[in-house]
Amino acid sequence: MRADAVGAGGGDARRVVAVVVTHRRLEQLRASLEMVCGQSRPIDHLVVVDNADERAVRELVESQPVEATYVGSKHNLGGAGGFALGMLHALATGADLVWCADDDGRPEGPEVLATLMACMDRHGLAEVSPVVCDLAEPDRLAFPLRRGVVWRRWRSELFADGEGGDRGAGDPGAADLGAADNGAADPSRTDSDLLPGIASLFNGALFTADCLDRVGVPDLRLFIRGDEVEMHRRLVRSRLPFGTCLTTAYLHPQGSDEFKPILGGRMHTQFPDDPVKRHFTYRNRGYVLTQPGNRRLIPQEILRFGWYFLVTRRDPAGLREWLRLQRLGAGERFDKP
Repeated sequence: MRADAVGAGGGDARRVVAVVVTHRRLEQLRASLEMVCGQSRPIDHLVVVDNADERAVRELVESQPVEATYVGSKHNLGGAGGFALGMLHALATGADLVWCADDDGRPEGPEVLATLMACMDRHGLAEVSPVVCDLAEPDRLAFPLRRGVVWRRWRSELFADGEGGDRGAGDPGAADLGAADNGAADPSRTDSDLLPGIASLFNGALFTADCLDRVGVPDLRLFIRGDEVEMHRRLVRSRLPFGTCLTTAYLHPQGSDEFKPILGGRMHTQFPDDPVKRHFTYRNRGYVLTQPGNRRLIPQEILRFGWYFLVTRRDPAGLREWLRLQRLGAGERFDKP
């Protein structure tokens, strides 16, 4: 359908399907759905994938004031598999646009979807994401983002002139992993409302159906952590135009504490305190780094994490575990802890 398709009532005729993935966070999901279903540009259909297959979640979804589909999974698909299933279901129902959300975050207000659609149309984008901000402190970025050689942690800093951007190391964005380097979108060029070539793909991201046809859906094997980075890599290599709309936001619990500065703040590494999250983060990075477009970054990755574990933490055992998990991912051995 054309980007300028208009219905008989003067509204946008594109079918927008929201996809939300949840796992045992009923009250947080309730807050998320309230904002997703309360947009000034209403969604046309809601798909909720429940990785715990809970009756209370089904009842919540069925009580929403929009057409909705509950997909309960008796097998935990993780965020990657949940979004893959939800996106495919959305496409199967005839979605022109697929809008993603999770259970612990939410759009900052009722104009987010309309703003994203306007930005998408204005710039001819195949995908557009909002800025991802801290749920507790909305002017703070939920995850650090690098512009030029400076790491930005505040939303207001994204409007600095004349500096390119890369996302912070790790999930939900890895510095340079899948960064736009093929001419599809130039991160050194910023428009007043758009940061091109960089996006957080599941926190409020809006995809065209054609984009998903050409890029695909998240990789089930990654489960959690790094699935967005791997899909971002494919999006870059597709040469489709995409970016982050700077005038709207998605609120999410902040994850900046995982990002550890090294070399005077010129580089960062990622160290989740939770050993399960570390397993998936490091294993999946090992896989993503071996994919086309990212292999040149392997020496930098070894330098950064070697420095962090040996110099900063003085933790040789931690480095050995990091190497073990990297090798698992590089060998496509997707063992779970």
